[in-house]
Amino acid sequence: MTTPLTDRSSTLFLSPQDVAAMVRRVGVAKVLGGLADAIAQDFLRWPQFDKSARLASHSRDGVIELMPIADAHRYSFKYVNGHPKNTELGLSTVMAFGVLADVATGLPLLISELTLTTALRTAATSVLAARALARPGSRVMALIGNGAQSEFQALAFHHLMGIEEIRLYDIDPRATAKLVRNLGTNPDCAGLRLVVCSSTRAAVQGADIVTTVTADKTQATIICADMLEPGMHINGVGGDCPGKTELHPDVLRGSKVFVEYEPQTRVEGDLQQMEANFAVTELWQVLAGQQTGRDNAAQVTLFDSVGFAMEDFSALRYVHQLAQALRQGKGIALIPQLSDPKDLYQLIRPVARAAEHSRAASALEAFA
Repeated sequence: MTTPLTDRSSTLFLSPQDVAAMVRRVGVAKVLGGLADAIAQDFLRWPQFDKSARLASHSRDGVIELMPIADAHRYSFKYVNGHPKNTELGLSTVMAFGVLADVATGLPLLISELTLTTALRTAATSVLAARALARPGSRVMALIGNGAQSEFQALAFHHLMGIEEIRLYDIDPRATAKLVRNLGTNPDCAGLRLVVCSSTRAAVQGADIVTTVTADKTQATIICADMLEPGMHINGVGGDCPGKTELHPDVLRGSKVFVEYEPQTRVEGDLQQMEANFAVTELWQVLAGQQTGRDNAAQVTLFDSVGFAMEDFSALRYVHQLAQALRQGKGIALIPQLSDPKDLYQLIRPVARAAEHSRAASALEAFA
């Protein structure tokens, strides 16, 4: 651990190791809860944000995106990729970093890893939505897709929503075995039952909540309408870019659908399959009491989650405050420190030649 610099022009840097250390010190349950609270606070002031859909550059193998947002005091952006074949190269499917800056000066206050933090904030957002939309007393969740995000979803729903049983399925049995290995003997998961299932259908049967978090960049059909049961809540996380879906269109038609930022979800979420006038409700409206969530116990609700920049703003705000409290991370000189802020050239002024000129001038004075 390095004490953060206090120089006004220094930027706090948080590495993946820094964020992991903070999670271990505070505890994963408290961090997830703190992130959920921060995201809820920002959803409740939704109109105060300057919002836009993320900017994406698509290629054959994946996507690279920038996600900017600002309020009157802070600006943030996230750089994030999604490359499903990366694991074959020993790289993560999703990798990210982010910046939090001061609006009044433009000074970057924080540059932080966001790969680990994104997994935590995505899980916290999932629970925030489920608290508002799922049936009270939900205790069983199906988790379809047991890759890098799965443990975080499981921990969040267990600690923050009281889920007692998680029914697991992934087309790759090694992914499920990894999840069971990570959580099966984890003291943070005392009281959580993990049930390995043979198919998506088997996992979904009898579940109060169904979370889909698959990675393939394809128009897949993970959940079909005949898998839906009265009162179920669907947490669709994996369909998050054009051409990438998880749910059959009839699943949306059979559900009351909620989104983060409608203009973005229409292009990127499972909602991309639907007609332009298909009705959805933005989650902030439910949290603010402007719209209803679940209308009755038998209704099927769906959170078509694609991830929105405000959630990263909240996460960066939270980890910045946590790092300052724990004195974690280090200050870096990302911005030039100038004796005269109007003289940027001073950084590259030929120092050696200036010294030679000074010595020559002194010699001339002595000779005179």
